[in-house]
Amino acid sequence: MVNAGGSGAGVAVGTGTGGVRGDGRRADELRPVTITRRFLDAGEGSVLVEFGGTKVLCVASFTEGVPRWRKGSGEGWVTAEYAMLPRATNSRSDRESVRGKVGGRTHEISRLIGRSLRAVIDVAALGENTVVLDCDVLQADGGTRTAAITGAYVALADAVAWATSQRLVKPGRQVLRDSVAAVSVGIVDGVPVLDLPYPEDVRAETDMNVVTTGSGTFVEVQGTAEHAPFDRAELDALLDLALAGTAQLAALQAAVLAAPAGDGSATRSTGPAGPGSAP
Repeated sequence: MVNAGGSGAGVAVGTGTGGVRGDGRRADELRPVTITRRFLDAGEGSVLVEFGGTKVLCVASFTEGVPRWRKGSGEGWVTAEYAMLPRATNSRSDRESVRGKVGGRTHEISRLIGRSLRAVIDVAALGENTVVLDCDVLQADGGTRTAAITGAYVALADAVAWATSQRLVKPGRQVLRDSVAAVSVGIVDGVPVLDLPYPEDVRAETDMNVVTTGSGTFVEVQGTAEHAPFDRAELDALLDLALAGTAQLAALQAAVLAAPAGDGSATRSTGPAGPGSAP
């Protein structure tokens, strides 16, 4: 497990606004973020990712073969499924399997996670193999889709490493071209802020989810003016916050993957020097 964020942790973001949010953070500060590898015994990659009170379990399943429409192409496939436990929020919701229909939000987020991961994978290097990422929200406190993307990348990296060790992926092939992470940003009480928990998310004037690669390029930007339109200066401020936040997350992902995978035992990172490992 590797931690980042919180007061004095990770890499500094921006210059701050001098204001303090309801949870004690600066406008430009991530919530405490924890990524725990090998959280489950099953799965070629499994990660518990925590952004403050949001907790998402991401499991990567590697299988030989590809969907029928991709057979004979020499290329692999990466896809994702997203779901929330019935009591991930303050009140229970019915399971979608019981309702007999998957909701539009679930479809949208599942496709977003899959697109984000495919942006950094070389499907030719993967060969005719499939990786499915199951992202299940155990507890929701805002930013579940961005947490899922950030954790799913680490689970995917572990699955690819496993497949390489089993010679299911040819040695020497670079399947992962970059890392990918995501974070939410928004305008709350007229101030651009990073990584919104639920109490901020529900009253934000503007809400945005930003997905970037480890090298700082954009994969997807989802932005909505919930109460009032935003101008170009506000958009630029939000994107700057997001890039700084995802840079921290990319450094955290690298530190997590550089540490021994273990069995979910703690490996922590704190302090202004950025992510590192300690027993």
